[in-house]
Amino acid sequence: MWGDPVLHAPAAPVDEITDEIRALVRDMYDTMDAAPGVGLAAPQVGVPLRIYTYTYEDDEGNPWRGEILNPELWMTPAEPGSPDEDAESEGCLSFPGERFPLRRSDRVIVTGIDLEGREVRIEVDGWRARIMQHEFDHLDGVIYVDRLSDGDWKTAQKIVKKRGWGRPGVSWMPGVDDLDA
Repeated sequence: MWGDPVLHAPAAPVDEITDEIRALVRDMYDTMDAAPGVGLAAPQVGVPLRIYTYTYEDDEGNPWRGEILNPELWMTPAEPGSPDEDAESEGCLSFPGERFPLRRSDRVIVTGIDLEGREVRIEVDGWRARIMQHEFDHLDGVIYVDRLSDGDWKTAQKIVKKRGWGRPGVSWMPGVDDLDA
């Protein structure tokens, strides 16, 4: 949850793809699907490594799913202006149950490796680009609420205080724990 130190520090690169790394990625997929979410970074499950999973189904029902280790991200600059509350709001499994508008770049390129050690190059736009940026931020110790406008940032901080977040050890299990309990 927001406030845990692992979420606010840069993650370390994956030096070797081991059985433990493969098991971690399998668990990340299970957690992401149970939430349900469209992405999950290793720091979100308490592991400070540069790994994230992603999944998305487009309007035509085409699936897009994978993992990326040691990613690098390139993006076009985001358009200036305020984000559209409907079209540009996003949420986060580390700040669950909330959504805030955030302007992001509409196009990105991500490179890295998959679990087989093969090079990966992803060029995407729209929501897929937003997912890539969001998960990449987690690997640098940034949660999307860290990027909010002043007014939304203040609202987010009130939520943190009300829910008792913002300290190490607070967690929730997607699909198991009730956020409102």
